[in-house]
Amino acid sequence: MKSLYYLLAAYVAVGAMSSCSGKQEVKEEVQYVKTAVVKGGGAESQKNYPAMTRSSEEAYVAFRVSGTIERVLVKEGDFVRKGQLIATMDPRDYRVQLQATQAEYAQIKADAERVFELYKEQATTASNYDKARYGLSQITQKLQNHKNQLADTKLYAPMSGYVQAKLHEGGETVGAGMPVISIFAAGNVELEISLPASDYNRLNQLTSAHCIFDVLPDDYTLGISSINREANSSQLYPVRFRIKGAYDRSKITPGMTATVKLAFVEQGTRPVEIPASAVFNKDGKTLVYVFDKQTGTIHAREVELHFLSTRGNAQVTEGLTDGETVVTAGVRFLTDGQKVKEADKTSEYNVGGLL
Repeated sequence: MKSLYYLLAAYVAVGAMSSCSGKQEVKEEVQYVKTAVVKGGGAESQKNYPAMTRSSEEAYVAFRVSGTIERVLVKEGDFVRKGQLIATMDPRDYRVQLQATQAEYAQIKADAERVFELYKEQATTASNYDKARYGLSQITQKLQNHKNQLADTKLYAPMSGYVQAKLHEGGETVGAGMPVISIFAAGNVELEISLPASDYNRLNQLTSAHCIFDVLPDDYTLGISSINREANSSQLYPVRFRIKGAYDRSKITPGMTATVKLAFVEQGTRPVEIPASAVFNKDGKTLVYVFDKQTGTIHAREVELHFLSTRGNAQVTEGLTDGETVVTAGVRFLTDGQKVKEADKTSEYNVGGLL
């Protein structure tokens, strides 16, 4: 009888242990989610503008005198060095003019020197002396001017660079100051755009500037180089940007077309920024899931969406505050009040960081 009693007691004990062991094996499954911290910032609006690359230094070279061009010694695309002769003008008239002035100078100079000698001997008046001195000074300046005009029949490159365009050819008559050749410096290039008055007045709100070229894969960061404070005939304001950092000057040359992207911060609002994947729509409302780290649960919250950027971010003006944590992936498969855990990038549940 005692044996039967001990056998039944052992059976009950084993059953109890099995029951307790079964309870321990039942685990509540908690979904892992990817999260992001809400960042404060200003709402941005991005605008694109067509642009043209230009050299940071350009020159339209012209003769300082008028006349007939004799020869243009360069062609488009040629590299020229500073001080190189690039064009000549027929010097005939200016050479004759100089010869006549030289003869006049010689006569006036000889007369003036005689008056100076007589004045030393007190054989002439001070008035005659002054006339001779002023006459000699005048003809000297005239002679120098005619020498300069003859020298100006030769045109020299004002900088080292490349010939962009020949605006006139040999045999054509041009006026003084009329451009004959355009040259751009062999240095940095700039991008020029034209802004309407509304965007020109917002340049102090500019947060970033980038450009892309149709023929190049890279995106280049820009900085403002110069702003023309006077509108052109189309009521647009030319603004130039320089490319920040190093770039291949053999690939980006003056005359290329590009697109400049400007981002402006909107005044009067203090929105926050979150990944666009955190936002979803349900029952006509724009929502996000906010993660409570203390309780390990998520709660749906309605937000006011301001702007979706091309960088995959969303600007939210109402509903979130800086520093809160939101779920950024798989939001359509979650429910309000659900318990979740943040997925670490190295977690076995987040292979490849896809969650």
